[in-house]
Amino acid sequence: MDKIGIMDLGSQYTHLIARRIRELGIYSEILPYNVSLQELRTLSPKGIILSGGPNSVYELNSPKLPSRFFNFIREEQIPVLGICYGLHLIVHQLNGEIEAHDKKEYGKVELDILDIDELFHTLDSPQIVWMSHGDQVKSLPLGFKILAKTNNCPIAAYKSQDSLFYGVQFHPEVAHTPNGKIILKNFIERVVKAKKGWILEDWIEQSIEQIKMTVGSKNRVILGLSGGVDSSVVALLLHKAIGDRLHSIFVNNGVLRKNEVDEVQEIFKNKLGFKNFHFIDAEDYFLNKLKNISDPEEKRRIIGHSFIEVFENQTKELEKKYPDIKFLAQGTIYPDRVETSTTSDTSSKIKSHHNLTLPENMSLKIIEPLRDLYKDEVRKIGLKLGLPAEIIQRHPFPGPGLAVRIVGPIDKQKLEILRNADEILIEEIKKAMLYDSLWQAFCVFLPLKTVGVMGDYRTYEYICSIRIVESLDAMTANFAKLNWDLLEKISSRIVNEVKGINRVVYDISNKPPSTIEYE
Repeated sequence: MDKIGIMDLGSQYTHLIARRIRELGIYSEILPYNVSLQELRTLSPKGIILSGGPNSVYELNSPKLPSRFFNFIREEQIPVLGICYGLHLIVHQLNGEIEAHDKKEYGKVELDILDIDELFHTLDSPQIVWMSHGDQVKSLPLGFKILAKTNNCPIAAYKSQDSLFYGVQFHPEVAHTPNGKIILKNFIERVVKAKKGWILEDWIEQSIEQIKMTVGSKNRVILGLSGGVDSSVVALLLHKAIGDRLHSIFVNNGVLRKNEVDEVQEIFKNKLGFKNFHFIDAEDYFLNKLKNISDPEEKRRIIGHSFIEVFENQTKELEKKYPDIKFLAQGTIYPDRVETSTTSDTSSKIKSHHNLTLPENMSLKIIEPLRDLYKDEVRKIGLKLGLPAEIIQRHPFPGPGLAVRIVGPIDKQKLEILRNADEILIEEIKKAMLYDSLWQAFCVFLPLKTVGVMGDYRTYEYICSIRIVESLDAMTANFAKLNWDLLEKISSRIVNEVKGINRVVYDISNKPPSTIEYE
């Protein structure tokens, strides 16, 4: 199977590049910029893409490619596309010149194509592209030529004479470059000449076989089943591979959505017929641990470690009856891994993920069947496996649950307020037939009290923030421009029906610069 290696130079869009390539039917894998040449040989990429990044190439400690990288590319004849910082790095390390420029470009810009070449095949000039840079190419290395320019950037795209090195100053991976996907497709199909081979049906068969080989014919697996998309898909995948040797453990950690405890048990025990389904009500245990905790990272850490503690205690009980429990399965997906343990020294760690904060002395081996998949790929696999639509179409829910949708310390009263508000929001979004078209819609409890008036009485109660976003893969997101009448209806119902809230605000922040979740 042909593969594309994406070398991460610190861009917030690196995952978007990987997703776009997979959408073209080619497997992509994110690598650190300082990956060894031996590791590159092992991956054997058909092509390589260098991401953007926040640095300037002339800075002392800015990321650089390995010294023999360019010799390796020429020896193996592997085409390379540099995006933004990646474009600069190729020029800089091949003795061209990069300089800071007075006229910086951010946002939508018109690109004049000077040479259609393979990269811009079928595209007319000019094209709208998304720029985000302050540095520019002053002079190209020997044997390079200009492919495109803008009013403020005379070298906005280039290629080398041997067609091994291409560079674009703009970001073709973002939706704000309307024909960016065509440019990436041209690079993959016309320059790299990669053949499509990333087929989810094949992945399912291979994954089931891999699980069988990893677990063996006698060992058993326990899984933390939350009822969310990721853990549910893992559950059914494992169930198909090892049957009733899967022990699904569903823990009520006290920070789940309204009615979720009953709904999850109904689906897996009754509808899907999971024989070894174990329910643990640990609400009081978790909430006592979380008492007076405000810091979101500390909430994640506490929930993660408490989750494992509960797991290990339950496992010890199960091992008395099933001594062959050897594995702990998790619903970790690709962005979870890369956001938690960054692929390169220059990438920013966004947040920890509770699935990955495991104690060092844990006795079980970890198995993560979805570790190389993105959320939309997981959903497609779930549908192919036969999971109910109500699970697959569910909006993403954070691992630490409502604990990170309550800003500041949590308690049962705040959780009850948030659950009731959230239920109203989702109910109205579904009534308006918008739920499936949105990436996420949820309420956030803000620990601020404001004055209100209800009837003849003055109130002094909390604020509820509504967060509704549209996205393809959560790497970027725009707030949803909902109808004002719908927003007014949601607000009125929350204020009138949820005791403890007298004000509702609508979050109109995009990602970036904001994150989707508040904590």
